[in-house]
Amino acid sequence: MTVYLVAVVLLTAVFDVLLITTLDPVWGMGRMFAPAVASVVARLVLRESFADVSFRFGGLRTWNYIGLALILPIVIGLIAYSIAWTTGLAQFDPQPSGGLDTRLTSLASSPVLVFVIMLAVSTFISVFPNSLFAAGEEIGWRGYMLTRLIDAGVPRPILASGLIWGLWHVPLVLAGLYAAGSSPVLSAVLIMVTATSFSYLLARVRLETGSIWPAIALHGAWNSIIQTAFDPATAPGATLWVGESGILTALALVAAAIIFSRGRWAIRRVPEAGEGASTASPAPRT
Repeated sequence: MTVYLVAVVLLTAVFDVLLITTLDPVWGMGRMFAPAVASVVARLVLRESFADVSFRFGGLRTWNYIGLALILPIVIGLIAYSIAWTTGLAQFDPQPSGGLDTRLTSLASSPVLVFVIMLAVSTFISVFPNSLFAAGEEIGWRGYMLTRLIDAGVPRPILASGLIWGLWHVPLVLAGLYAAGSSPVLSAVLIMVTATSFSYLLARVRLETGSIWPAIALHGAWNSIIQTAFDPATAPGATLWVGESGILTALALVAAAIIFSRGRWAIRRVPEAGEGASTASPAPRT
């Protein structure tokens, strides 16, 4: 575990320096693969197998959770952003970002229809490239770190994994390059709440299925739906309330984490384990 954390910190630091000094977004994309590369380094150094990443799809259980992964960001987004739009904390003003969105929404007759089209594109089309970059994170965070924290007997491993993941975002927030509002410090605090809460959803779909794909799908869907549908549908100036470091977004994710954490968890290392109770271990305290 120490090898992984050292590797991810060093790799991330390199990308952070390049991103902050050049402002070239390509380094931000590269940064998202630092956790995956760090996990490979740790496995090679420690001579560990790659099997527990679990790239298998498995059966219906995995597909059900992938379907859920597409729905959750929409539900959470609608709750947080609708409150902001209807209370006047934010203005509903859908602005297609270009490309397919612009071509499709050019025929729309109302702002609501424009938003619906943007939401459909982000859910069923933009989700694929977003999931590619999300995989760079999930292979490391949920495919390696989470299971190692559980195996090591770390108290509340899912909370610990969420806090580590949240801290990983903080440098870019403080630098004003990611999810930063008028107060980067406040944004950093809120991104910690958002990431830690979201980690419970990601951990559950990973552990309940034994497959990394639902976590990748959920992470990719979140980035796609929130960043390319809900955020562009909101007029600038509302970052205190919505966005990934918005108060309402953070509160919605806290509520989702509480609801999603209820009930008995299982730890499945491969999808097939879901078919037999003898191969599923009870989850630790989250």
